[in-house]
Amino acid sequence: MENKLSVEQLTQLVVGALVRAGASDAVALATARSLVAAEMAGLGGHGLSRVQLYAQHVKEGRANGTVEPRIAHEKGAACLIDAQGGLAYLAMELATREALRRAREFGIAFCGVTHSHHCGAMDYHLAPLAAAGLIGIGFTNSPAAINAWNGKKPLFGTNPVAAVFPRAGYAPLIIDLSLTEVARGKLMVAAKEGTPIPLGWALDAGGKPTTDAKAALTGSMAAIGGVKGVLLALMVELLCCALTGAQFGFENDSFFEPGRPASIGHALLAIDPGAMAGGAAYEERIETLIAAMLEDEGVRLPGERRHKLVADARANGIAIPDALLKQLRELAA
Repeated sequence: MENKLSVEQLTQLVVGALVRAGASDAVALATARSLVAAEMAGLGGHGLSRVQLYAQHVKEGRANGTVEPRIAHEKGAACLIDAQGGLAYLAMELATREALRRAREFGIAFCGVTHSHHCGAMDYHLAPLAAAGLIGIGFTNSPAAINAWNGKKPLFGTNPVAAVFPRAGYAPLIIDLSLTEVARGKLMVAAKEGTPIPLGWALDAGGKPTTDAKAALTGSMAAIGGVKGVLLALMVELLCCALTGAQFGFENDSFFEPGRPASIGHALLAIDPGAMAGGAAYEERIETLIAAMLEDEGVRLPGERRHKLVADARANGIAIPDALLKQLRELAA
C-alpha cells in the first residue's frame, strides 16, 4: 500500500532521520530538500531511498554530518569549494550561489566542489540558475562503475551530466542523464525491492552479464553508446577530479559496501545568455528550435514529465510505499 504525505511532512521526517544520525540541522535540511524534490520529480533512486544510506554514512563517519563547506580557492569567474568530507548538499548550495553570482559579474562561471559525497539529482542544483535566466550545466563523478574501453575493472563513475535551459514564460528545459544505460539509483531501488534488472544494464564483479541488482552494485555498468559513453565518462572524471583534487571513481569505495569516507568531485558551469548574442536572441533561438521539435506529433520536451509530477506532488502530496514510510519513521524515532 501507499501513503500520501505533503512535501513539508516528508521534509521534516527526513530531517529528523538525519539529525538523529548525527547531522546538524542545516545539513539535514539541505539534504532533505533535495531528496524530497527528487521524489516529487519521480526520481526515486535519488530520493527517499537514499535516507537510510546517508544516515548510515553519517553514523559511521563516512560522511561528516556537521561540517560546513568553504571556498578553498577562487580566481575571477572560477572557484573551488571544499565540502570537507561532508554530505554534499550545503556545498552544492554554496556552489550554486557562487556560480550565479560570478556568472552575473563575468558572463560565465565555473565552480568545482571537492572532498564531497553523493549529490543526488544534478538538475536540482541547477534549478536556481535557470530561475535567474542562466544556462546551467552540471557534472559529478561517483565510485567506480564503468570500465575503461576494452578494460575489465570499473574505473569511472556513472558520471551524470545535467543541463538547464531557461525559457521566457515557460518552465526550463531539463536534461539530466547518467552515462550508463540506466542510473545507478535504479539498481539501488531494484536491489532494495529484490527485483531483477534487464540484461545489458550491468555486469557482476566477474565481468559477466547479470540480472541481479545486488551483484550489479558491486560489479560494473554498461556505458551508453559503447566507447562514446566511456569517453564521455572519462571527460567528466577529469572535469570533476583533475580540476578539483577530488578522488577518481576507482579511488572511492562503493557507497553500498563498507568503506572509507567519500571524496567525490562535482562541477557547475553557469552561462549568462546576455554575455553572448544577448537575451532576446537566445530566447528567439531556443523557441524556434522548440517549435520545430513540437511539429512532430509525440515529441515531448525534456523535463516536461518532471514539471508535471512536481506540480501534482505539491498539490496532492507524494505517494510513499508502506515499507519506505515505516523505515523513515523508524530512522527518525
